[in-house]
Amino acid sequence: MSSEFPSKSPVPQGQYLPATRLGNLIFTSGMTPRQDGALLFTGPVQVGEPVEYWREAVVLATRNALTAARNRLTAGEQIASVPSLSVFIAAEAGFTLHSRLADFASAFLHEELGEAGIGSRAAIGVATLPGNAPVEIQLIAAISG
Repeated sequence: MSSEFPSKSPVPQGQYLPATRLGNLIFTSGMTPRQDGALLFTGPVQVGEPVEYWREAVVLATRNALTAARNRLTAGEQIASVPSLSVFIAAEAGFTLHSRLADFASAFLHEELGEAGIGSRAAIGVATLPGNAPVEIQLIAAISG
């Protein structure tokens, strides 16, 4: 599991919090592949492109969501599981490899959290996402400690 992790939450692009907490659950806002507020990838995902092209975008968006969740933890707490992961993909008509792109998010969470990073998942195709982002990640994290 990675010990290097950014401590700064992603910069909100509107009037919302990067993550909110209710008891032992943390709900993240939808996170796009932004770094320091700048969108690094734009969509939509094209039918003829190799899915590998979008790996970095998916991982960055997932990293942003996990960072937002981790920043809601208090001393001695950790993420016990990710019971729900939603992967929204802006793709052109005819794209059908949504689950393959979502696998990049699952692999990143597994790398960071081990088996605790794998839970239920939805891979959802949409017409557009904010800022013309190709992907948006939202997750729910359960806390222990």
